[in-house]
Amino acid sequence: MAKNIKKSVTEENVMRWIARIWSIASILFILVMFIGSLFSGDSSIFSLRDVIGLFFFPIGVFVGLVLAWRWEGIGGVITVASFFAFYLTLWSFDGRLPRGPYFALTAAPGLLFLVNWCLTKKLK
Repeated sequence: MAKNIKKSVTEENVMRWIARIWSIASILFILVMFIGSLFSGDSSIFSLRDVIGLFFFPIGVFVGLVLAWRWEGIGGVITVASFFAFYLTLWSFDGRLPRGPYFALTAAPGLLFLVNWCLTKKLK
């Protein structure tokens, strides 16, 4: 039995570090896109859809990924919930979802953090 617990702890640590490394890449991507948009020179006023969307992605996803380093469960929930709320916002305003996997790939570490947190709670 101790052998199974030892193996699970190792797998837990591997998943945690995959999520952390991936979250660093996602956080850097979000920061680059945000800083790039600040210096783009576009001074257009945001619509309600844009403000709500920006609250969930990138802000909500960013906050969730940062918090997940300390509190995997809370950070994972915030990241995943923000991702789905972002998609729901776009669907409700535009009647369509964003194309491409980029938003999902950016928020994916939140799901890994959440799964890892659930597995950790199950082991204890």
